[in-house]
Amino acid sequence: MYTNFMNPKHLFLSFFAAVLTAACCQVPVPQKALPFDMPQVARPAIPARSVSVADFGGVGDGHTLATGAFAQAIAALSAEGGGRVVVPAGVWYTGPIELRDRIELHLERNALLVFSDDKSLYPLVETIFEGLDTWRCQSPISARGAKEIAITGYGVIDGNGDAWRAVKQDKLTEREWKAKVRSGGVLSDDGKTWYPSEGYRFGATSGADQNVSTWATTREEFESMRDFLRPVLVSLHNCENVLIEGVTFQNSPCWNLHPALCTNLIVDNITVRCPDYAQNGDGIDIESCKNVVLTNSRFDVGDDGICIKSGKDKSGRDRGIPCENILVDNCVVFHGHGGFVVGSEMSGGVKNVMVSNCTFSGTDVGLRFKSTRGRGGVVEAIHIENVSMSDIMQDALLFDLFYGGKSASEAAAEGGEVSTDLVAVPVDETTPAFRDIHIRNIWCRGARRAMYFNGLPEMNVERVVVENARIYARTGACINESSRVVLRDVEIVPEKGPALKLNNVRDFRTEGFACPGGLKCALEVTGSRNRNIVVEAPQIDAGNARIVPVSASAVTLL
Repeated sequence: MYTNFMNPKHLFLSFFAAVLTAACCQVPVPQKALPFDMPQVARPAIPARSVSVADFGGVGDGHTLATGAFAQAIAALSAEGGGRVVVPAGVWYTGPIELRDRIELHLERNALLVFSDDKSLYPLVETIFEGLDTWRCQSPISARGAKEIAITGYGVIDGNGDAWRAVKQDKLTEREWKAKVRSGGVLSDDGKTWYPSEGYRFGATSGADQNVSTWATTREEFESMRDFLRPVLVSLHNCENVLIEGVTFQNSPCWNLHPALCTNLIVDNITVRCPDYAQNGDGIDIESCKNVVLTNSRFDVGDDGICIKSGKDKSGRDRGIPCENILVDNCVVFHGHGGFVVGSEMSGGVKNVMVSNCTFSGTDVGLRFKSTRGRGGVVEAIHIENVSMSDIMQDALLFDLFYGGKSASEAAAEGGEVSTDLVAVPVDETTPAFRDIHIRNIWCRGARRAMYFNGLPEMNVERVVVENARIYARTGACINESSRVVLRDVEIVPEKGPALKLNNVRDFRTEGFACPGGLKCALEVTGSRNRNIVVEAPQIDAGNARIVPVSASAVTLL
């Protein structure tokens, strides 16, 4: 079990560890026994010397632009081999900050770092976003190819995101919407979306794959829509030995934290906040990274909370770098489209992941796995245990290989269910796969649906074991186009409808399954491709099981 750094004793231990790190001692984060091989991840080695940004002319008055002071402080330390840039108490107003090798950005208590809303300070740079190589505005905090870097302390980093983001009318109150329209900007043709500028609207409507332009190829073409190319708050690409600890990140223009292609990353005891109306306001997107420890952190955001990615479609397959050796422990997600999420950009693969001791409260989905035809990539060797959930707006557990780019709530509002028998297409390198997933000790009080497995007819969701789960939901579990699924000691209590709905399921079994007695229909089996279904449940028998004739011989009730 990981240390909880919230009490004074553990705050002291955290401080002591930071002191050791500043003295160039690589102090490893304690790691629990894992079901896969993962090396111990050490804290970065940062030299003990430090300077204050105030020493280089920075003024924490909330008005004086400190961009030059940060750059000079980092350059001075870098010339001496690295060290800590200290941000004292105050409000520090600045443009982009670029970290270098062996540099730690450290915010003292009551330090508030606010990034300027002057978009001219954020030039277009080549980067990775939504799994694709593209151009976007430079991130407020960034590093590329850096080694031994850190962002630590007790302060708040604010991305001033409201200056960048579009907003949908149905995500605001009437009063908030009127205030937003009065503030300037432009509206969509249907009047239901507010854009901060005409350039943003042009980028959003001139052809985009979600938030990446599909037609622009030159820098000049991207410049024509630069307001649309919102930056990630913290962008760390191709970095090695990284620590993010203690700080609150909030109000990002887009995703909050985006470590991509990084090796040996520790994220501990951070808070990430975005308004619930923030488009693409993900908490952390870990992309094609190796050896990651994310612990003791809190997320309350406008999109996915904790998300694992590895590139999109051909670009991700050509890159071929999976996200692997990931530990997520003792984290809370209060709001967002998903608590813990894999995809949908997972074309390079995801493997060797442990998620444990987490709480999701008020998210659209609890555990969310999403992909679609055309992605390719394999998600496998996923281990999840000890997860508590409440007030989940849609599914407690979701595997969806028909993801269409919308949140689960938006898809549900549009009737996003699949038909009984879909036609398979040939399997090739563009076919995604979810397999070898082990889930145990799951509790959920309140969801629209207990579970939704939605595999492809040509590539089922495969080899999933759910063990010791208790889920209270409006409707039960719906398992579609899935193979070799085991529900062991699982209890599902639906308010209405069957506890289990199975469609085109093969080699499926329950062991010790429970649901309320007296359900008019406790089990429903449909589809023409069912095979070897064994349901062991005292509350389910031939009297309350609806099995279509073509499937009857494939089902055994014990």
